[in-house]
Amino acid sequence: MESIDPLVWSGLLVLAGFALLILEVLLPSGGVLSILSASCFVAGIIIAFRSGGATTGFTFITIVLVLAPAVMTVAFRILPKTAIGKALLGEPPKGEDVVPSEPRRQLIGKVGIARTKMLPSGSVEIDGQMVDAVAKGQSVEPGQNVQVLEVRGNRVVVRLAPEGMRPGTAAPDDLLNRSIEELGIDSIDDPLA
Repeated sequence: MESIDPLVWSGLLVLAGFALLILEVLLPSGGVLSILSASCFVAGIIIAFRSGGATTGFTFITIVLVLAPAVMTVAFRILPKTAIGKALLGEPPKGEDVVPSEPRRQLIGKVGIARTKMLPSGSVEIDGQMVDAVAKGQSVEPGQNVQVLEVRGNRVVVRLAPEGMRPGTAAPDDLLNRSIEELGIDSIDDPLA
């Protein structure tokens, strides 16, 4: 019966070390599998030095030092997809869970009334709701109409509203939001009556 070449044993020990390294990431062992993995690596390298010489030994050291981080990276990428990984790490958050909902974003483009002098910050009433805001460009006097330009976090940026825009309108050309008096209509006659 032929005996197995010591370099084959050395290679098998290094492969076993990598397998134990992957198992250490995927299975909680309290470090036992890490110690066994390191033992396999050391034993494989020692056998490589003794049977193949310094060049073979340093080749095995290089293989272990290069592939061990790569194997760990792959194992950590696989971990969240396993049942144990899902139990340990939990489900990853969904997009709507991560992005905060900002109800103030609905204010962009709306027109309100300045309730305090804005140099540059003050209070604005929009749709019956008081909002702290910052004026962009010039100061705003109380009672002037302002339009919301942007919302960033808790900061609402406003500017003087263009002519013709008043609270409740979204655009100066929006005829449906104008009063009958503004449109020059005195009364509505029902042609069918």
